[in-house]
Amino acid sequence: MHVQIVTFGLQGVTDEEYTAGCVEEAPAFAAVPGLLSKVWLRDHVAGSYGGVKLWADRQAMEEYLKGEIWRSIVTDPTYVDPVSRDFGVIEAATRVTRGYPAVLA
Repeated sequence: MHVQIVTFGLQGVTDEEYTAGCVEEAPAFAAVPGLLSKVWLRDHVAGSYGGVKLWADRQAMEEYLKGEIWRSIVTDPTYVDPVSRDFGVIEAATRVTRGYPAVLA
């Protein structure tokens, strides 16, 4: 398993518009090969948005980073300073603390 945390600011859209767009875009993310889970994040007070993605492996995440969805995020001026960080998972400890969605446990 592999984790990716993406953060960015927004410009030119309201929090409500962004949230509605997330609901519209969710099926496209759900169809990404190797994506096991995505949690959508927002702190509308601070103007920080993003997501936490759980990937089957690092290769799946790297393929996503080469693809159309990520390219659209980094080239769209609506998303300000998108940052992607990735992390390996300490699997044994994560299982003990119920860190995986129930369908993966």
